[in-house]
Order: sequence, then structure tokens, then C-alpha cells
Amino acid sequence: MTLPFLKKKSTKEELSSPTPGQKDLAQTLPAKDIIAPEQISVEFGHIQIGKSLYRSYFVANYPRFVTANWLSPLINFDHSLRVSMFIYPVDSKSILSDLRRKIAEMEAEMSTDIQRGRIVNPSTQAKLEDALSLQDQLVKGIERYYQFGLYVTVPADEYGELNQVSKEVSSTLGSLLISAIPSTLEQTQGFQSTLPVCIDHMLVTRNMDTTSLATTFPFTSSELTSNEGIMYGLNEHNGSLVIFDRFSMENANSVVFAKAGAGKSYLVKLEALRSLMFGTEVIIIDPENEYKALSDAVGGEYINFSFNSTNRINPFDLSSLTQYSDENELNLKILSLHSLFKVIMGNLTPSEEAILDRALVLTYKMKGITLDPETQKKTPPLMEDLYKSLLGMEDRESRSLSDRLEKFVKGSFAGIIDQPSNVNLKNPFTVFSVRDLEDALKPIAIFIILDYIWTRMRRDLKKRLLIVDEAWYLMRSPDSAAFLYGIAKRCRKYFLGLTTVTQDVEDFLGTDYGKAIVTNSSIQILMKQSPAAIDRVAQVFYLSEGEKHLLLAADIGEGLFFAGNNHVAIRCVASPEEHQLITTRPQDILKQRTAAAAATVTPAPPKINIPVVPNTFDPSTPPPSLRLVPTPTPPTLADQI
Repeated sequence: MTLPFLKKKSTKEELSSPTPGQKDLAQTLPAKDIIAPEQISVEFGHIQIGKSLYRSYFVANYPRFVTANWLSPLINFDHSLRVSMFIYPVDSKSILSDLRRKIAEMEAEMSTDIQRGRIVNPSTQAKLEDALSLQDQLVKGIERYYQFGLYVTVPADEYGELNQVSKEVSSTLGSLLISAIPSTLEQTQGFQSTLPVCIDHMLVTRNMDTTSLATTFPFTSSELTSNEGIMYGLNEHNGSLVIFDRFSMENANSVVFAKAGAGKSYLVKLEALRSLMFGTEVIIIDPENEYKALSDAVGGEYINFSFNSTNRINPFDLSSLTQYSDENELNLKILSLHSLFKVIMGNLTPSEEAILDRALVLTYKMKGITLDPETQKKTPPLMEDLYKSLLGMEDRESRSLSDRLEKFVKGSFAGIIDQPSNVNLKNPFTVFSVRDLEDALKPIAIFIILDYIWTRMRRDLKKRLLIVDEAWYLMRSPDSAAFLYGIAKRCRKYFLGLTTVTQDVEDFLGTDYGKAIVTNSSIQILMKQSPAAIDRVAQVFYLSEGEKHLLLAADIGEGLFFAGNNHVAIRCVASPEEHQLITTRPQDILKQRTAAAAATVTPAPPKINIPVVPNTFDPSTPPPSLRLVPTPTPPTLADQI
């Protein structure tokens, strides 16, 4: 359909020297006829204005769950689009009456199905839950009610380009679970609705509350890019880099939650490697021997704790910190030892705690160490000295305590925690491995290592990262969990950032100390979660339904990166060289070992090209006689003399 206008096409000469009649015409015609195109051609599926083609869509169906900036693929589409959004506030009173009627209809329908023995329609049940939730929020004033209309117009210069771009737009909207329908036979109304005149000619709307409407805000761009820091990955909202300095926050602590195989150790190792490049000291507690290749590559120190290893840490070591601290080191050490022995011995009665305290004071006194700071520089006692002190008390409680310690002094666990310290933190990249210890000893060893690191770390002020992998080992005991929480709360004073990594979300968040560690961590990284743990994670981190689905469907290395009040969807990326150092996938490790083995194989001897001699044999000529040529004998030493 063609709609001609009264405007006559003019040449450049006519425009440059208008006739008197044209002057009169320009004065009498309205301004819109002067700037309007020659004609508009309206077809079933598009509209043509001059040489430009346009196809308009209206959105009829929306997804059930959305997240902030969910329309970003449409707003950032790689082609010019005209997008219009119309918002109509609705009076809550009228909506409440309509909701009550609709709720009554759905409840009656479900009741009828139950009485007749039918299966309740899941769609009706979901709609009823949404209606009841919306009714509750409208009554309390938490939400308001709106009508929302969304229209898209695709411009193009050629018909083939129009069809191609229209397919891409439909596919993009389809990936967002949006049904975009061409405004067939209403292309004029669709085009006019996307003009910047704020008039809705289509009136195709959907009900939305305040929260849902806020997610459609088209200019939201989640950015976590700063001028300083390290790169954690790519922002999946807009493809930008997530560059962040964790020491710029109020504290430098972070927590990483993910199921096994989701890439949490990969991300942590990548952060440690890049932090080391910027002069940050890194100390890692490794329960599964995952950081050895990285430690060897950067020239770090790998300290293995096992029965066969010579590395030892004395839990009674004071580390001679009195010259660096105003606190009384002996009192702090005895308090720390109380927590350690609760991890070793289990729950203690008040009488046993009192006896243990007297035995600890006596043990240090036997070595000449008292509250006097000068005496605290002497050689500290060992576990055997405490065992002897308990035996010397000769009462039932002390005998019980000494029996529990005996296996660490004379029994099967002897040699692990009853020797003098021979470990020194001098390397900028240090890894403590406890893989070769029994599971019963791992929490004890990790506690002693943490206490040793925490004590030595207060000697000087440096930028450090302390990474505790598989932190759920410490969350099993309230005392070790309290000790880890104490480090998280106080490490900011010593320029230390604590990173706790765990795959057992229930064990970590099941205690008040675990929740407190999360609260005292400025950075939280959530990666792929199991359906059994997602509800608990969503409750702690206040995740929306869309974010819950994102974590359930996340690929390896993908997740949510929380930094203060901001959070983005992130994808961890590494260079090929970094990947070889930090990967723990069995396929990659086997490939690396195969390549290394192939490189060490003795090369095959070089091939010798034998020249082809032409056949000159003459039958009339007798063959040459064959004779054996003796092999020359190498000269002997007498011949050489």
C-alpha cells in the first residue's frame, strides 16, 4: 500500500533558485510535508520509507525468571535497532480486587481437579504461587504494579539484509526466552510506536511488579574494572575485563564456593600466580598436592608434612616475636594451645581445661620461660614435655589427658607434632602440603600450620595472601573454625588477605563461624553449585532466581564475582602458558606427560641415502671373484708405545 504525499521532488537548481510559486507553496505547506519523504510503502511484513526498510516486532511472552540487565543482548545488539519501552502505573486497589478474583478462580480449578481425581495443572499451581506472592507484597507496599510494553523495529537498506537481521534479532530474543512476534498488517503502528514521540500505538502490555520492571532498565552495565589489580576473568555481561585489587577494599579476604570440578582451584591458582607477579607474597595450605607444579615453576618452596618428611613445626614455638609486638606472646600462645588441644582431644570438661592450663604453664616454666619477655626467647618445650608434666600431676583428669596425648608422643602419630621447628618462611611463594597425612591428622596439621603462619606473619608488614584450600576440614571443629574466623577478622591489620576455598558448602555455612567468615570477606566468588546446596547458597548470598539458575547451569570456570555491593557474572580465562602450570584436569596432565615422555625418547638414527648404481652386468663377462677383506685390528697400547 502506497501513501503519496503532496511534496514534489525538486532538483538542486530549483532549490537554489525557487520560483515565486514555490515560495508561496513553501509558505502554505505545513512543516511536516516539507521534511516528509516522498512516499511510504506498507507491506504485510515490513514498511518502506524512501529507500529504507523497517520491520517491527512486539513482545508477547516473557521468561519466568530474570536477572538485572537481562535485556543487555538486545541493547548491545550488533546492528542498529529501535527499541521502545512503555510503562503504565496501575492503581494497586483495582489490581488487588482482580488478584483476589483470579486467585479464587485458580483455587477453585485446583480443588475441582483434586475432587475429580485429576492431576493438578502445574501451570495453574505456578501461577497461583506467583499471584499469592504478588498479593502479599502489594498489600505490604513492598511492590507496585505496572503494565509494560516492549517493541523493536529493525532498519535495513536492502530486503536481504532486513531478513538476515530480523532472524538474528528473533534468535537473540529467543535465547532470552522472549517471544517476539512481527506486527503483521500493523507495521505502521509498530513503526510509529518505536518513534521518539512516546506514543504507544500497539498497546500490547504485560503485568510487572517493581522488582521485575527494574531489571528491564536498559542502561545497566555491570563493571568491575579498575586501574590497579589483577585480571580475574571476563565479564559475561558485556565482555569487559574484570580487573580488581582486593587490597583496595575494607578487607582483602575472599571466599570461593564451588562443587568439585567447577574450577575453583584453577581460579585460585591463577589469582596466586598473577598476584605473585605484582610483588605479593603467597602462602598456601594444600590438602591435595594441587599446587606443586605451580610452586616448582615459580621457584617456590614446597613443604610436605608426612611421616617420611623431615619438615616439622613445634606447636609450642614462640617465634621470638616479643621484640615486634606489644602483646605478651606467652599468654597468646597458651590460649592458642588450648584451642589446638581441643581439636586433638575433643571436648574438655572445666576441670580438664584447668588442669591443662596449669600443665601448659608448668611446661614452659620447666624450660625457664615465664611472663618475662626476655625469657620467652629461650628454646620452647615440646609435646613430650607437656606429656611429662601431665604424668607428674598424678590425678585422674591429668592421667586422662596424658593418655590422649600418648599416641602423639610414643604411639602411632609420634614424629609429626613433637619435634622442634625447622621451617622458615623466606620464599615469596610457599606451599604447605598435608596430602600424605591421615584424615584424622589433617585438621590438626592445618591448625598448627595456620598458627605458625599467623605467629610468624606478625614479624613484618608485607602484602600477603594466605590461601586455605578445602577449608571445610577446619569447620568440623568449633575451635579450629573459631581460630580461622579470628584470622579473618584480624588479618587486615597485618596487610594480609585470607582466601578460604571449599566445596562442602553445608559444612562451611552450617556453623556461625562459617557465616561470619563470609560476612568478613569483601570478595565472594560463587561457581557451579549442586542442586542440593543451591538453596543454602542463595539464602546466604541473597541470590535471585535467575542467579540461582546461572550457578546451576554454569560451565567450568564460570560463576558470580561479588566485590562489595557490586557483582557480575565472570568467566575465568588463562593464557596457554598459565594453563599448563595450573590445570588439574587428568586429560591435560596425561597429555603433558605424554608430550614430555616423547621429548625424552632417543631419536632414531638418521637415514642413509644409498645411491642407485645402474645395472651394467654383461652375461658374456664372468662375474668378479669374491674375496674376504679382513677387518683391521685396532692398535694395542704396546703398538702405540
